[in-house]
Amino acid sequence: MSRPRSAQPDPRSTLRSGLPDRYLTPDDIAEMFEVPKETVYQWRKKRTGPPGFRIGKHLRYDPTDVRAYVAQRKSSDQAAA
Repeated sequence: MSRPRSAQPDPRSTLRSGLPDRYLTPDDIAEMFEVPKETVYQWRKKRTGPPGFRIGKHLRYDPTDVRAYVAQRKSSDQAAA
């Protein structure tokens, strides 16, 4: 049974505690990173964000790839500091 949207935890805590056991949508990515959905699509177009893939006309993200993207960003930011 799914919880009402208002009862969901802070999306950043989702990244810290573990991502859902399902493929993520652009809306999920936008909510997690607190960016507009258009930014998610621009990341994909410029190949700068987490890697996504298409299922028919639908864009999806593998939680494992999103976690790896975040880890890579964190390590590159720490190396630059």
